[in-house]
Amino acid sequence: MTEPIYLDHQATTPLDERVLEQMLPYLTHEYGNPSSSHARGRAASQAIRDARRRVADLVGAKSDVEIVFTSGATEANHLAIMGAALEARPHGGHVVTTAIEHKAVLAACQRLVDHHGYTMTRVGVDEHGRAHPADIAAALTPRTVVVSVMHANNEIGTLQRLAAIAEITRPRGIVLHTDAAQSAGWGLLDVSELGVDLASVSAHKLHGPMGIGALYLRGGTRIVAQQTGGGQERGLRAGTPNVPAIVGFGAAAHLVTSDAVPSPTRVRALRDRLQDLLLDSVPGATVNGHRHRRLPGNLSLTLPGIEAADLLDRLPGIAASTGSACNTGSGEPSHVLTAIGLTRAQARATLRLSIGHTTTETDIEQAAKLITDAVGAMLPASARAA
Repeated sequence: MTEPIYLDHQATTPLDERVLEQMLPYLTHEYGNPSSSHARGRAASQAIRDARRRVADLVGAKSDVEIVFTSGATEANHLAIMGAALEARPHGGHVVTTAIEHKAVLAACQRLVDHHGYTMTRVGVDEHGRAHPADIAAALTPRTVVVSVMHANNEIGTLQRLAAIAEITRPRGIVLHTDAAQSAGWGLLDVSELGVDLASVSAHKLHGPMGIGALYLRGGTRIVAQQTGGGQERGLRAGTPNVPAIVGFGAAAHLVTSDAVPSPTRVRALRDRLQDLLLDSVPGATVNGHRHRRLPGNLSLTLPGIEAADLLDRLPGIAASTGSACNTGSGEPSHVLTAIGLTRAQARATLRLSIGHTTTETDIEQAAKLITDAVGAMLPASARAA
């Protein structure tokens, strides 16, 4: 059976063989616990230190001490938002986020509301999915302790102006967090340049293994641990470290920082080619998100007159999605798409195609034809002729 054309890189990326090669020893003979003092334990501990330095380089951290390993970006988001808010509890009880955040961020903020008496403000976005810094500033109160704004959206790819937001939060002593899971693999994340205090990243978005992520914690930023019981990760995340996955994360990060993966320019060109083909051949198709300030591989398309879920059922030769993988099966239209002004019907007619390093020109040409033919078969004759 022919493998489907993979256009779902924003959900997860295939594990790079070079990453797997570096992980294998720690899945077989290098099995020491990094907390043990014997030779195998010391070898595992050194491997973690090497990986931590590589992830620090990936995000632009000043020191590898600023990297805390987690099970993924969801846990990192939770640790960042809950940890920073509860640490600052004596000084306030209000958090600010945006209407298009990943559900992991929204859930952490909501937990503060439901269980700790905080208040939350969700700032709206424009039709391109951008939160305006002036709107963030207007939402702040004397009790605001945390602002969380994602770097790049996981559905429409739009990049936010974090540096401008940091200029607003920093003088007020407000912690600025960003979910950067989608942007780190493209070399777009530099925490010093963006001015963020906390940033969440995930290995499986950049050709590393699933189940491992990290939180960047700017030196001097204080948070309360959410998983206690041991002294691992500076006491901020208890539990025996997942050494093979951490090594894999470090290896994947190094591929990005050493330019050992295809250029984002190549991926952007493939994305633009697919975009042009589909806009030319599908009547009324429109692109969601910012046309220029978005991830190189992201293409969110609304295809009027069809149900995107039905379309995917007709496309066994393509692996794609209708939106965030975390929303699959919910039955509700995407909160991201409705936040930028799409109707419920338009949101249900939206397809997310995400290009990656393994995508080829042939994939693009074939995918465009398959999608065009499937849409044509679903539309009434009058619509196809329009």
